[in-house]
Amino acid sequence: MKFHPLRRLASRWKSLGPKRKRWIAGFIFLSHLVGALTSVQAVMSVRTSQGAIAWVISLNTFPYVAVPAYWVFGRSEFKGHMPQMRTDQDLVRGGNKAYVDKLVERDQLAFPGRSVATLGEKLAKLPMTQGNAVDLLIDGKAIFDSIFDGIDRAKDYILFQFYIIKDDELGRKMRDRLIARSKAGVRCYVLYDEIGSSSLPKRYLKELWAGGVQAVPFNSTKGAANRFQINFRNHRKLLVVDGKEAWVGGVNVADEYLGKDPKMSPWRDTQLRLEGPVVSCIQVSFTEDWHWASGNNLNLNWEAPPAAPGQGLRVLCLPSGPADPVETCTLYFVDLINRAKKRLWIASPYFVPDEQFITALKLAALRGVEVKILIPDKTDSRMVQFTGWSYLEELEQAGIQMWRHLPGFMHQKVVLMDDTSVIGTANFDNRSFRLNFEITMAIESPEFTKQVEAMLTADFAQARLPKAQELMDRGFWFRFATRACRLMAPVQ
Repeated sequence: MKFHPLRRLASRWKSLGPKRKRWIAGFIFLSHLVGALTSVQAVMSVRTSQGAIAWVISLNTFPYVAVPAYWVFGRSEFKGHMPQMRTDQDLVRGGNKAYVDKLVERDQLAFPGRSVATLGEKLAKLPMTQGNAVDLLIDGKAIFDSIFDGIDRAKDYILFQFYIIKDDELGRKMRDRLIARSKAGVRCYVLYDEIGSSSLPKRYLKELWAGGVQAVPFNSTKGAANRFQINFRNHRKLLVVDGKEAWVGGVNVADEYLGKDPKMSPWRDTQLRLEGPVVSCIQVSFTEDWHWASGNNLNLNWEAPPAAPGQGLRVLCLPSGPADPVETCTLYFVDLINRAKKRLWIASPYFVPDEQFITALKLAALRGVEVKILIPDKTDSRMVQFTGWSYLEELEQAGIQMWRHLPGFMHQKVVLMDDTSVIGTANFDNRSFRLNFEITMAIESPEFTKQVEAMLTADFAQARLPKAQELMDRGFWFRFATRACRLMAPVQ
């Protein structure tokens, strides 16, 4: 006769001594007590109701795993970053009066004389500027050729911040260029995310240090409140040269971004090169992060660069992250969707939005906006791929087209809303909206929009438009996997 597992467990319990029974009972009681207390903290601090419910259930039913998981992954608020910055630094997000006065003097504010800031300016705590020049850089070779040229032009300083830096062919070329500029008397500051760049060997950093380059990790676990949190990432990718020109976009410093990964190639990405007063705004974002990581202030050029000849683009720099008092990235993109009148094209490698974004997208489509979403058919995350399929049927019912880019891996983060182009580091997912430090550039220009439109039109030409019936044809277990993965959207 087969021995029932519960009987075996009861028999095992009876065989234990009194002391061991008391120890186990105490451990179970203490675990559930800590789980209950932690669930109270989750109710009070987790930003979404879905996330709070999930944590409360898991913390009270299986606290042995859920409690340590919560203290590592559970919080969505980064502690200490902005309060320290506002206390220790004079120039924080446009707070330097001389800098703003210079913008006024040169007529470089996008809305001179306006007493009320736009929503984007309020969220960014930075002014939208005019008189900027913006170059659209498409794919790795054009992007890194431009970045290398910019580094070679540096005469005073280089601010270099990337989520991923690898010790491969491209990473070594970048290291050697930075060291060469440092030896030529240029101050070089390198900031990287220690989780994104976890494979970066100590040897690589020692070579930078020996060459006079100051390189530090962002240090997302700095401070007692963040000690056990590994859920936050500094996902920003930017370069500033002499306070006069800047690069922002999707690429990291690794060979695959040049199409050298046979599994993911050809790699599709987009970057911006910017000149004009917006460069100082991008510089503000770096100085915040550098101060947090190193504790040091930087002596930089804060003279607003003169407008490039023949250029007059209005550009807003929007840094966002979990240290913000409000969900900056979430609010900006929800507002962007709600303001769309004619078209809304979204290209993102990771499309895992929550219900408020799905609702906003459906409302936009129902009021007559052309809504097109472009995601990669091939991705580096199986869970994200399954989750993307889960949105297909309900979006199709609202008239939204969800295209899948076929060649290689599409990694660009681009939104085209009417005559506004939004390009930066933020993916269309919960991590970018709530957990990552990101930087987004919004360009208001019909002329520049035509360039972005042509770029995305070429991308859509290399994509296919699946129908909801295709999802049905793949069978029950595939559909079940898509729905199950969607339940994990808040942590993807």
